[in-house]
Amino acid sequence: MYTLRRSAGFTLMELMIVVAIIGILASIAYPSYTDYVIRSKRSDGKAALLQAQLAQEKYRANNITYGTLAQINISATSAEGYYTVAVPTNTATTYTVTATPRTFTDAACGILGVDQATTKTVTGTNSVANCW
Repeated sequence: MYTLRRSAGFTLMELMIVVAIIGILASIAYPSYTDYVIRSKRSDGKAALLQAQLAQEKYRANNITYGTLAQINISATSAEGYYTVAVPTNTATTYTVTATPRTFTDAACGILGVDQATTKTVTGTNSVANCW
């Protein structure tokens, strides 16, 4: 005699519904994750700029002018290596320090900058308040 056995498992339809739900959740979570990663890398650039700003003021206290990266003893690469730090402008009374992303693209903020008056700048599409 034949007995009917009910098979244990998932149907193809149930499996496809689960795959669709996972796809929807991933499409929502991935942009948030990438935004978080970029913001965490941006903090490396901001820290490098603040360190260079402090070094500039220390150098200026002992000299009659602001200094270059070599003179203020600051590395051209940020601590985590995500940014390239530069001093494109330095005179007796002014300086500008910039941090350019090296290993990633930051379209929202682009190149971060700060000057002797603590004026913060960005070259991206976002505002200074959102980037700093």
